[in-house]
Amino acid sequence: MAGTTRVGVLALQGDFREHAAMVSALGAEPVEIRLPADLEGIDALIIPGGESTTIGKMAKRYGLVEPMRDLINSGLPTLGTCAGMIVLSSATTGADQHLLGVLDVVVERNAFGRQVESFEELVSVDGLDEPIRAVYIRAPWIEKVGAAVEVLAETQGHPVVIRQKNVLATSFHPELTTDTRIHRMLLDLVEEA
Repeated sequence: MAGTTRVGVLALQGDFREHAAMVSALGAEPVEIRLPADLEGIDALIIPGGESTTIGKMAKRYGLVEPMRDLINSGLPTLGTCAGMIVLSSATTGADQHLLGVLDVVVERNAFGRQVESFEELVSVDGLDEPIRAVYIRAPWIEKVGAAVEVLAETQGHPVVIRQKNVLATSFHPELTTDTRIHRMLLDLVEEA
């Protein structure tokens, strides 16, 4: 199945190329998403890290917010990393921005600090045999989770990997490592569906 799996990668801003490379490494076909028509025929969706306010504004401008929300709410397996987690959330602790509202979480943007405070650490994730190297760059953390949200990993007392039904999200950037296991988890959701 992985050879024919088409994974849409929102390609408006951020590190979409790195996600596309991960998807290709796993034998799936990456599809860059810039317009609503690009969403047709995809089996999964990735919303990358970058700058969440910019991603949200551009998604709104190009008419992607409602179509993405509808697909995700109808069960499309989805992964959001760093800014992507913010875009998927139902609320942030800061200023209002365009959010998809498909994850029942409240996110604090830049919670781990500014760019100069970026760091890496090993994180144990439920369902993975070995810890994963997590790269945090101006990363958010989850301030509050809803009842339907499964916390798969925490650091500094805050959830940093979560799953709610068909949606998986991380505070960090798995695409900036050579470890494909988070992306494999997304493809596993496609197989479950």
